[in-house]
Amino acid sequence: MTKPRVPKPSPDGTPPALGPLLTRRFFARSVHEVAPELIGATLLFGGAGGIIVEVEAYHHTDPAAHSYGGQTARNAVMFGPAGFAYVYRSYGIHWCVNFVCEAAGSASAVLIRALEPTQGLAAMRQRRCLDDARALCSGPGKLTQALGISIDHNGLPLDEAPFAIHRRMTKPDIVTGPRIGITKAADYPWRFGLKGSRFLSKAFPRSI
Repeated sequence: MTKPRVPKPSPDGTPPALGPLLTRRFFARSVHEVAPELIGATLLFGGAGGIIVEVEAYHHTDPAAHSYGGQTARNAVMFGPAGFAYVYRSYGIHWCVNFVCEAAGSASAVLIRALEPTQGLAAMRQRRCLDDARALCSGPGKLTQALGISIDHNGLPLDEAPFAIHRRMTKPDIVTGPRIGITKAADYPWRFGLKGSRFLSKAFPRSI
């Protein structure tokens, strides 16, 4: 039996068919259920974006989660209801976008780490000042720059413009591994990726 694959753009550049839009209800579940189900979904922001190929889950009981130490002005969105964007500055350099999950007060979220660009490539190339599609969104800071996401979009609902997140059409092969760029709970296998994707921020261990 042939394994289902994530839809790809056609040779003439036509974007792949999109599934139905996800609503906030989709995110009102365990962050560990939502995170892998986002692999293969399509994230668009202002019409630009692509297939989500890499994410990381952060739970409120997780020492690496921003919410672990309690609510602050910076992480307040995480403590609200599911289905909203949590945007923060990483290392004082670039923005990162997260999708808030679970019930209000849980303060859990999924970090979007990488996309395979499929739509709005001209705009993304202009924002990133490069042409290589493989490098446009291969990291959490790269993809927010490519899409034009900043702190101005913190707290926006994920099921309303400028966001549009389309459910994946088929279930892809997913790999898991430790998260990247953290020192606490670094061994938790809460990073999920599209197996074999060329658009990951970093390859998964060969043993996976």
